[in-house]
Amino acid sequence: MENAPVPQKWYEKYYLAGLIFTTLLFAIQIVHLFWLFGDVIMPRLFVLDLFPDIGLWNLAIILVDYTEIPALITTSLFYIFELKKSFSKKSVLMLILLNSQWLHLFWISDEFVISAIREGGFVDFPIWLAYFAIFIDYLEVPVIIDLFKKTAIAIREKRYGSIPTILKK
Repeated sequence: MENAPVPQKWYEKYYLAGLIFTTLLFAIQIVHLFWLFGDVIMPRLFVLDLFPDIGLWNLAIILVDYTEIPALITTSLFYIFELKKSFSKKSVLMLILLNSQWLHLFWISDEFVISAIREGGFVDFPIWLAYFAIFIDYLEVPVIIDLFKKTAIAIREKRYGSIPTILKK
């Protein structure tokens, strides 16, 4: 590790703090997936709306949505760091699942998915594509599980490293 580039040294030094931050930031997406299930899928399948339009809940979902891009970036950086340490097919798979979210974010937004499912689809946006977008969203789940496992292992192995100065205050 002595000859490693500066970012890699920094990442190793603050490994657990960075991993916990990344895991928690990305785990916030569970709220989004729960909302997607309760507000989009359940009403379509069972005519049961778990989330009526409540201002505070809508605000929470919007805030969670705004954390997705930083979560994708930090989590991608984590897996790239893992790959630099040693190549693994699992890390490559996690990067692919993780970065499939960009397709969903910039091509098929939640607004189009909700409209397509509730209104039966747009002329240029078939209903199957809305369900495909939902499927893409749920590709986050294996990544979230993997991050929690890696965090538990790092804590068990006492890979604490240093605590960044900002966290000491």
